[in-house]
Amino acid sequence: MNTDFVFLHLLADRGGRPAALVLRAPDGLPMDGLPPALAELPARLPCLLRAGAPAAVAEALAQAGWQPLAGIHVLQTAVPFDSTLPPGVRYVEGDWPLAPPTRPPGQQAASRALALQLVQLVNRDADTHEIEGLLRRDPTLSYHLLRLVNSLGTAGGSRKVTSFAQAILILGRQQLRRWLNLMLFAAREGDMRSAMLLARVSVRARLMELLARAAGLDRHHQEQAFMTGMFSLLGVLFGSPLRDVLAPLALGSAVQEALLDGAGELGTLLALVQAAERDAGDELAGALGALQVSAADFNALAAEAHLWMLSVIEDAALQRTGTDNA
Repeated sequence: MNTDFVFLHLLADRGGRPAALVLRAPDGLPMDGLPPALAELPARLPCLLRAGAPAAVAEALAQAGWQPLAGIHVLQTAVPFDSTLPPGVRYVEGDWPLAPPTRPPGQQAASRALALQLVQLVNRDADTHEIEGLLRRDPTLSYHLLRLVNSLGTAGGSRKVTSFAQAILILGRQQLRRWLNLMLFAAREGDMRSAMLLARVSVRARLMELLARAAGLDRHHQEQAFMTGMFSLLGVLFGSPLRDVLAPLALGSAVQEALLDGAGELGTLLALVQAAERDAGDELAGALGALQVSAADFNALAAEAHLWMLSVIEDAALQRTGTDNA
């Protein structure tokens, strides 16, 4: 069994919201396999260490704010849960967010379908007026877009943005595409899976992008890697075959083949990230060897991807608060 990797997993609270990170550092992990970015995580979210880590690794993590998992009741489940959890359960772990969805409320289903249509328009480089017309049909999406772009304008000292066309121009098509991808998974009332799905696809997308860069792929391929990771759970989100969900989208052949057949460089990157999600160290080591990426570099990239994911879910939480107060 390979002992060069650290594996990070997100735990949910009793309401299904992202609540803590847990790390497995196998016995035999060298100190140089411990990425410095792990020290930044405890300031953002409770961070817990599974038993079995080498003493020096455990001590270094403890000094950075990581706490032992021992004694904390974590429920393992592959199915969604409700408020009838045993009273001692603090966190929930497992693949329950990947379970088929209950039928979403009409407004939520319509909003996600509209976001998917917007992704389609952006992918085929549609006219701004077409994109603007769709945005006008969903007050939640349009609110979040203007809020995002206004915040960027404030940071740069620019004037406030007051129209969708102006917002699209300022944000740019590439960033608009990324934002729409994330908004597909943004938490909506009635689907407790969405916050954890957003977290998972954020890690996948960012880690695939970082791995593409580490493997020497150009910026275009890095962007394709991000898109592949972000779209990889659309079938889970909508409760439909992924092929059917992707059918109306104008995706390039490389992304399409990676998602549906696991083919090409992007398919290799997706399989690699999925191996990390399963803690499959030997499979991960083989895939990284083919890319000429070291275990220590992978650990650092995984920590960086989790830091980015925390920023995404923090922003999503602020957006929900802003919508509630609007």
